[in-house]
Amino acid sequence: MRITFLGTGAALPTGERYQTGLLIQSGDDRLLVDCGSGALHGLARTNVGYEHVDTLLLTHHHLDHVSDIMPLLKARWLDGQESMTIAGPAGTPDLIEGLLDTHEYMQDRMELDLRTVGATTDAGQEAAERDGPHDIAGFEVEAMETRHSMYCLAYRFESQEGGPAFVFSGDSEAFPELIEFADGAAVLAHDCSFPDGVDVSNHPTPSSLGEALAAADADLGRVYLTHLYPHTGGHEEEMLDSIGDHYDGDVRLARDGLTVDVS
Repeated sequence: MRITFLGTGAALPTGERYQTGLLIQSGDDRLLVDCGSGALHGLARTNVGYEHVDTLLLTHHHLDHVSDIMPLLKARWLDGQESMTIAGPAGTPDLIEGLLDTHEYMQDRMELDLRTVGATTDAGQEAAERDGPHDIAGFEVEAMETRHSMYCLAYRFESQEGGPAFVFSGDSEAFPELIEFADGAAVLAHDCSFPDGVDVSNHPTPSSLGEALAAADADLGRVYLTHLYPHTGGHEEEMLDSIGDHYDGDVRLARDGLTVDVS
């Protein structure tokens, strides 16, 4: 499995980081996760391109995760592609249908399969009530609700070809149960929006993420920090040191265009 960070920024543009987007590949299986502003350009820069990704999975519906959806659909339509699957948390079909109501000329241009994904892992649910795991674009996907200002899902991805897992936190505060959701994963990409000293909720700072990593009962491979606001500029080493004060694992900052082999 390979992960390409198409966008590692957040709602405030930096000029250097696009908003959230990830490309996941395993053999011929390809999946786009989130589609914020600029993610389409990031996808076009890969050897896959928007032409060959026909499934989009959303973590949640904040603008910096969905704003390139209609440009993606139009690009695929103009390229001659005929279908697209879009999946995500509750309300995803309504979101897409609302966008198509606004941009009427795009209605019926493509055959759309709109799917709703529910949490697979939730300590507050009985096992029989949980949803999934989900088969999405050839990947086995488990989902967990995060702690964010909008209902948001973290995802755990495993290839049907085998191999270790990749976990993406989506937008979330840091808490041990989310880290434990990534137990055994070779790569965890986790929100780390602001440096220490910023009073913030719904997102972690390095110290809160380091504390959650240390408190969790989880065996992790490499951790990548993403969803970086402009406030993090110039504080990158300080952020890594802050996490290192609590957690001695391999932690790095993600950047746009970075491709990681999950092995």
